[in-house]
Amino acid sequence: MRIVFMGTPDFPVPVLEALVDAGHEIAAVYCQPPRPAGRGKKDRPSPVQLRAEALGLEVRYPASLKGDAEQAAFAALEADVAVVVAYGLILPQAILDAPRAGCLNIHASLLPRWRGAAPIHRAIMAGDAETGVCIMQMEAGLDTGPVLLREATAIGSEETTGSLHDRLSQMGAALVVTALAALPNLTPEAQPEEGVTYASKIDKAEARVDWSAPALEVSQLIRGLSPFPGAWCDVAGERVKLLGARVVDGQGQPGQVLSGFTIACGDGAVKVTRAQRAGKKAMSADDVLKGLTLGVSIG
Repeated sequence: MRIVFMGTPDFPVPVLEALVDAGHEIAAVYCQPPRPAGRGKKDRPSPVQLRAEALGLEVRYPASLKGDAEQAAFAALEADVAVVVAYGLILPQAILDAPRAGCLNIHASLLPRWRGAAPIHRAIMAGDAETGVCIMQMEAGLDTGPVLLREATAIGSEETTGSLHDRLSQMGAALVVTALAALPNLTPEAQPEEGVTYASKIDKAEARVDWSAPALEVSQLIRGLSPFPGAWCDVAGERVKLLGARVVDGQGQPGQVLSGFTIACGDGAVKVTRAQRAGKKAMSADDVLKGLTLGVSIG
């Protein structure tokens, strides 16, 4: 098929690679424009742009798709379908209607649960037992379109957003290739009105650990915000990111250090398994403790 691919961050990269490997013709790749990044604040291309250019594909990064000229340029590609994954721009109706088979979106949740910007983070933070990917026919609403295919997967008890992100990316890549091969025979299934939840963008104000919360909630917060933006706590005035955790037996005052990096919560305790000090690399909790003394309690 002749495909327009639209995506920006790391998550869509395996999808683009899978489409190329499956023999589809990529008419063009759309992504967000390069953004200032790093200490020098130089414009840095997105992961999708870098991979697309390495594959020798045409890359476009308009700031908006609302103008007549951009919409005409998109329509002129005469695509069979557009595959959209974490692109970052709202698609006007003229864009949605341009490809012959419309626009397909790969969404990292089991819709209608966790529509919106941060479905992987929110699934772990909420303690969901499973999540998955959906191939959705796009329409004007936010992740409201009918679903063509879906695949579920269990969320591990110590899984982080980082590890789940990578798994779902690979699942989505395989599933969209399957969907494209079977597209004429797939029946779109309308999303039910019940069970709708919204995965709002992560606010850094959510990231400080509240040790008075139950241990399970603390573990979910730490794992759900790992690796970015990273849940954090205060250790003797130093902000330390907590990037891995599991619930363990133990009782004490909230924030009390029980042993090693095992911290008492409002109910139960959490063992931090991975952490990162300011200005240093992430490492195992045992390695962090070689240069950091927790004291009696942390905040």
